[in-house]
Amino acid sequence: MIEFISSIEFTSPLGITILIISGILVGAINTFAGSGSIISYSLFMLFGLPPSVANGTLRVGVVLQTLATSVIFNKGKILEIRKGLILGIPTTIGSIVGAQIAVTINKELFQILVGFAVILMIITMFIKPSSWVNGQKEKIKPKPTYLQILIFFLIGIYGGFIHIGVGIFLLAGLVLNAGYDLVKANALKVFIVLLYSPFALAVYVYNNEVAYLMGSIAGFGNLIGGIVASKYALKKGSGALRIILLVILFVFVAKMFGVFEYLYGLAHITH
Repeated sequence: MIEFISSIEFTSPLGITILIISGILVGAINTFAGSGSIISYSLFMLFGLPPSVANGTLRVGVVLQTLATSVIFNKGKILEIRKGLILGIPTTIGSIVGAQIAVTINKELFQILVGFAVILMIITMFIKPSSWVNGQKEKIKPKPTYLQILIFFLIGIYGGFIHIGVGIFLLAGLVLNAGYDLVKANALKVFIVLLYSPFALAVYVYNNEVAYLMGSIAGFGNLIGGIVASKYALKKGSGALRIILLVILFVFVAKMFGVFEYLYGLAHITH
Protein backbone atom coordinates (compact mmCIF):
# COMPACT_ATOMS: atom_id res chain seq x y z
CA MET A 1 0.00 0.00 0.00
CA ILE A 2 2.81 2.41 0.93
CA GLU A 3 4.68 1.63 -2.28
CA PHE A 4 1.46 2.08 -4.28
CA ILE A 5 0.75 5.58 -2.91
CA SER A 6 4.40 6.58 -3.29
CA SER A 7 4.21 5.79 -7.00
CA ILE A 8 1.18 8.07 -7.59
CA GLU A 9 1.53 11.65 -8.83
CA PHE A 10 -0.48 13.80 -6.43
CA THR A 11 -1.84 15.96 -9.29
CA SER A 12 -3.28 12.91 -11.07
CA PRO A 13 -7.04 12.20 -10.69
CA LEU A 14 -6.26 9.33 -8.30
CA GLY A 15 -3.81 11.43 -6.30
CA ILE A 16 -6.29 14.29 -5.97
CA THR A 17 -9.01 11.85 -4.89
CA ILE A 18 -6.75 10.35 -2.20
CA LEU A 19 -5.84 13.81 -0.89
CA ILE A 20 -9.46 14.97 -0.72
CA ILE A 21 -10.80 11.79 0.92
CA SER A 22 -8.01 11.75 3.47
CA GLY A 23 -8.59 15.47 4.04
CA ILE A 24 -12.26 14.82 4.84
CA LEU A 25 -11.24 12.20 7.40
CA VAL A 26 -8.62 14.52 8.90
CA GLY A 27 -11.08 17.43 9.13
CA ALA A 28 -13.63 15.27 10.93
CA ILE A 29 -11.15 13.78 13.40
CA ASN A 30 -9.59 17.17 14.16
CA THR A 31 -13.02 18.69 14.78
CA PHE A 32 -14.13 15.90 17.12
CA ALA A 33 -10.89 15.76 19.09
CA GLY A 34 -7.50 16.09 17.41
CA SER A 35 -4.54 14.09 16.04
CA GLY A 36 -6.13 13.65 12.61
CA SER A 37 -3.31 15.66 11.08
CA ILE A 38 -1.03 12.66 11.51
CA ILE A 39 -2.82 11.25 8.44
CA SER A 40 -1.99 14.33 6.37
CA TYR A 41 1.57 14.38 7.70
CA SER A 42 2.17 10.75 6.72
CA LEU A 43 0.42 11.04 3.35
CA PHE A 44 2.30 14.18 2.34
CA MET A 45 5.59 12.41 3.01
CA LEU A 46 4.45 9.42 0.94
CA PHE A 47 3.86 11.87 -1.90
CA GLY A 48 7.47 12.98 -1.56
CA LEU A 49 7.49 15.95 0.81
CA PRO A 50 10.28 16.20 3.42
CA PRO A 51 9.00 16.00 7.04
CA SER A 52 9.49 19.73 7.68
CA VAL A 53 7.57 20.68 4.51
CA ALA A 54 4.80 18.18 5.32
CA ASN A 55 4.56 19.77 8.77
CA GLY A 56 4.14 23.21 7.25
CA THR A 57 1.82 22.12 4.44
CA LEU A 58 -0.81 20.52 6.69
CA ARG A 59 -1.39 23.95 8.28
CA VAL A 60 -3.16 25.10 5.10
CA GLY A 61 -5.98 22.62 5.68
CA VAL A 62 -6.10 23.41 9.38
CA VAL A 63 -6.80 27.10 8.69
CA LEU A 64 -9.59 26.26 6.21
CA GLN A 65 -11.18 23.65 8.48
CA THR A 66 -11.12 25.71 11.69
CA LEU A 67 -12.49 28.79 9.93
CA ALA A 68 -15.55 26.91 8.68
CA THR A 69 -16.19 25.02 11.92
CA SER A 70 -15.79 28.14 14.06
CA VAL A 71 -18.52 29.84 12.02
CA ILE A 72 -20.82 26.83 12.53
CA PHE A 73 -20.14 26.62 16.27
CA ASN A 74 -20.74 30.36 16.60
CA LYS A 75 -24.09 30.08 14.78
CA GLY A 76 -24.95 27.20 17.13
CA LYS A 77 -24.37 29.61 20.05
CA ILE A 78 -21.84 27.39 21.84
CA LEU A 79 -18.68 29.35 21.00
CA GLU A 80 -17.51 31.88 23.61
CA ILE A 81 -15.50 34.13 21.31
CA ARG A 82 -14.27 36.46 24.06
CA LYS A 83 -12.83 33.60 26.13
CA GLY A 84 -11.34 32.07 22.99
CA LEU A 85 -9.58 35.34 22.17
CA ILE A 86 -8.20 35.62 25.70
CA LEU A 87 -6.84 32.07 25.78
CA GLY A 88 -5.78 32.34 22.16
CA ILE A 89 -3.20 35.03 22.91
CA PRO A 90 -0.76 32.87 24.95
CA THR A 91 -1.45 29.94 22.62
CA THR A 92 -0.55 32.03 19.57
CA ILE A 93 2.64 33.33 21.15
CA GLY A 94 3.58 29.77 22.05
CA SER A 95 2.84 28.53 18.53
CA ILE A 96 5.26 31.03 17.02
CA VAL A 97 7.96 29.84 19.42
CA GLY A 98 7.13 26.20 18.66
CA ALA A 99 7.31 26.72 14.91
CA GLN A 100 10.71 28.37 15.27
CA ILE A 101 12.20 25.47 17.25
CA ALA A 102 10.51 22.76 15.14
CA VAL A 103 13.77 21.80 13.40
CA THR A 104 15.97 21.72 16.51
CA ILE A 105 14.26 19.35 18.97
CA ASN A 106 14.65 15.57 19.10
CA LYS A 107 11.37 14.47 17.50
CA GLU A 108 11.53 10.85 18.69
CA LEU A 109 11.90 11.86 22.33
CA PHE A 110 9.15 14.43 21.87
CA GLN A 111 6.78 11.78 20.50
CA ILE A 112 7.40 9.51 23.50
CA LEU A 113 6.66 12.34 25.93
CA VAL A 114 3.48 13.24 24.06
CA GLY A 115 2.36 9.60 24.08
CA PHE A 116 2.71 9.41 27.87
CA ALA A 117 0.82 12.69 28.27
CA VAL A 118 -2.09 11.36 26.21
CA ILE A 119 -2.16 8.16 28.30
CA LEU A 120 -2.50 10.31 31.44
CA MET A 121 -5.40 12.15 29.86
CA ILE A 122 -7.16 8.87 29.01
CA ILE A 123 -6.82 7.88 32.68
CA THR A 124 -8.40 11.15 33.83
CA MET A 125 -11.33 10.59 31.47
CA PHE A 126 -12.09 7.31 33.20
CA ILE A 127 -11.51 8.66 36.72
CA LYS A 128 -13.73 11.76 36.34
CA PRO A 129 -15.93 11.18 33.30
CA SER A 130 -18.58 13.65 34.51
CA SER A 131 -16.08 16.51 34.17
CA TRP A 132 -15.87 15.89 30.44
CA VAL A 133 -19.62 15.64 29.92
CA ASN A 134 -20.98 18.23 32.36
CA GLY A 135 -18.02 20.53 32.88
CA GLN A 136 -17.06 22.20 36.17
CA LYS A 137 -18.79 25.58 36.25
CA GLU A 138 -16.98 26.67 39.40
CA LYS A 139 -13.72 26.69 37.41
CA ILE A 140 -15.02 28.97 34.65
CA LYS A 141 -13.63 32.46 35.30
CA PRO A 142 -14.02 35.70 33.30
CA LYS A 143 -10.25 36.23 33.37
CA PRO A 144 -7.61 33.55 32.81
CA THR A 145 -5.44 32.52 35.75
CA TYR A 146 -1.64 32.58 35.53
CA LEU A 147 -1.73 28.79 35.41
CA GLN A 148 -4.09 28.88 32.42
CA ILE A 149 -1.82 31.34 30.61
CA LEU A 150 1.13 29.00 31.18
CA ILE A 151 -0.83 25.90 30.13
CA PHE A 152 -2.05 27.42 26.88
CA PHE A 153 1.35 28.93 26.11
CA LEU A 154 2.91 25.46 26.41
CA ILE A 155 0.13 23.93 24.30
CA GLY A 156 0.83 26.63 21.71
CA ILE A 157 4.50 25.65 21.61
CA TYR A 158 3.49 22.07 20.87
CA GLY A 159 0.95 23.18 18.26
CA GLY A 160 3.50 25.33 16.48
CA PHE A 161 6.05 22.54 16.63
CA ILE A 162 4.09 19.69 15.09
CA HIS A 163 0.32 20.36 15.51
CA ILE A 164 -0.52 16.63 15.52
CA GLY A 165 -2.62 15.97 18.62
CA VAL A 166 -2.78 19.62 19.73
CA GLY A 167 -6.58 19.49 19.84
CA ILE A 168 -6.40 16.76 22.46
CA PHE A 169 -4.28 18.90 24.76
CA LEU A 170 -6.45 21.96 24.19
CA LEU A 171 -9.51 19.91 25.17
CA ALA A 172 -7.74 18.73 28.33
CA GLY A 173 -6.87 22.31 29.30
CA LEU A 174 -10.35 23.63 28.56
CA VAL A 175 -12.19 20.81 30.38
CA LEU A 176 -9.94 19.94 33.32
CA ASN A 177 -8.54 23.39 34.06
CA ALA A 178 -10.97 25.92 32.59
CA GLY A 179 -14.10 23.90 33.53
CA TYR A 180 -15.99 23.72 30.22
CA ASP A 181 -18.10 20.75 29.15
CA LEU A 182 -16.86 18.83 26.12
CA VAL A 183 -19.14 20.48 23.54
CA LYS A 184 -18.22 24.06 24.53
CA ALA A 185 -14.57 23.07 24.98
CA ASN A 186 -14.57 21.57 21.51
CA ALA A 187 -15.88 24.81 20.00
CA LEU A 188 -13.27 26.84 21.89
CA LYS A 189 -10.55 24.40 20.85
CA VAL A 190 -11.37 24.87 17.17
CA PHE A 191 -11.46 28.67 17.54
CA ILE A 192 -8.13 28.81 19.39
CA VAL A 193 -6.50 26.67 16.69
CA LEU A 194 -7.93 29.07 14.10
CA LEU A 195 -6.34 32.00 15.95
CA TYR A 196 -2.82 30.59 16.16
CA SER A 197 -2.60 28.57 12.93
CA PRO A 198 -2.08 31.52 10.52
CA PHE A 199 0.86 32.71 12.63
CA ALA A 200 2.46 29.28 12.72
CA LEU A 201 1.79 28.89 8.99
CA ALA A 202 3.49 32.24 8.35
CA VAL A 203 6.69 30.93 9.96
CA TYR A 204 6.68 27.90 7.64
CA VAL A 205 5.89 30.11 4.63
CA TYR A 206 8.79 32.40 5.51
CA ASN A 207 11.11 29.38 5.61
CA ASN A 208 9.75 28.01 2.27
CA GLU A 209 8.34 24.88 3.90
CA VAL A 210 4.83 24.84 2.43
CA ALA A 211 3.66 22.96 -0.70
CA TYR A 212 0.70 25.17 -1.53
CA LEU A 213 -1.04 23.07 -4.20
CA MET A 214 -0.94 19.83 -2.24
CA GLY A 215 -2.00 21.62 0.93
CA SER A 216 -4.92 23.31 -0.84
CA ILE A 217 -6.23 20.06 -2.35
CA ALA A 218 -6.13 18.27 1.01
CA GLY A 219 -7.43 21.43 2.66
CA PHE A 220 -10.59 21.27 0.58
CA GLY A 221 -11.23 17.85 2.12
CA ASN A 222 -10.44 19.25 5.59
CA LEU A 223 -13.10 21.88 5.01
CA ILE A 224 -15.78 19.33 4.14
CA GLY A 225 -14.88 17.01 7.02
CA GLY A 226 -14.87 19.86 9.53
CA ILE A 227 -18.30 21.11 8.45
CA VAL A 228 -19.89 17.65 8.70
CA ALA A 229 -18.26 16.87 12.07
CA SER A 230 -19.16 20.22 13.65
CA LYS A 231 -22.83 19.79 12.74
CA TYR A 232 -22.76 16.27 14.23
CA ALA A 233 -21.14 17.60 17.41
CA LEU A 234 -23.86 20.21 17.82
CA LYS A 235 -26.56 17.58 17.36
CA LYS A 236 -25.22 14.74 19.54
CA GLY A 237 -23.75 16.61 22.53
CA SER A 238 -21.03 15.83 25.08
CA GLY A 239 -21.78 12.15 25.73
CA ALA A 240 -21.25 11.09 22.12
CA LEU A 241 -18.18 13.32 21.79
CA ARG A 242 -16.55 11.69 24.83
CA ILE A 243 -16.86 8.22 23.24
CA ILE A 244 -15.44 9.48 19.94
CA LEU A 245 -12.61 11.23 21.79
CA LEU A 246 -11.68 8.08 23.71
CA VAL A 247 -11.49 6.04 20.49
CA ILE A 248 -9.31 8.67 18.84
CA LEU A 249 -7.06 8.86 21.91
CA PHE A 250 -6.45 5.11 21.95
CA VAL A 251 -5.61 5.09 18.24
CA PHE A 252 -3.35 8.12 18.68
CA VAL A 253 -1.40 6.52 21.53
CA ALA A 254 -1.06 3.26 19.57
CA LYS A 255 0.38 5.20 16.64
CA MET A 256 2.76 7.22 18.83
CA PHE A 257 4.22 4.04 20.38
CA GLY A 258 4.46 2.14 17.09
CA VAL A 259 1.80 -0.48 17.86
CA PHE A 260 0.54 -0.56 14.27
CA GLU A 261 4.05 -0.99 12.86
CA TYR A 262 4.67 -3.82 15.35
CA LEU A 263 1.45 -5.63 14.38
CA TYR A 264 2.23 -5.10 10.69
CA GLY A 265 5.64 -6.69 11.24
CA LEU A 266 4.12 -9.66 13.10
CA ALA A 267 1.65 -10.23 10.29
CA HIS A 268 4.50 -10.41 7.78
CA ILE A 269 6.46 -12.85 9.97
CA THR A 270 3.50 -15.22 10.35
CA HIS A 271 2.98 -15.23 6.60
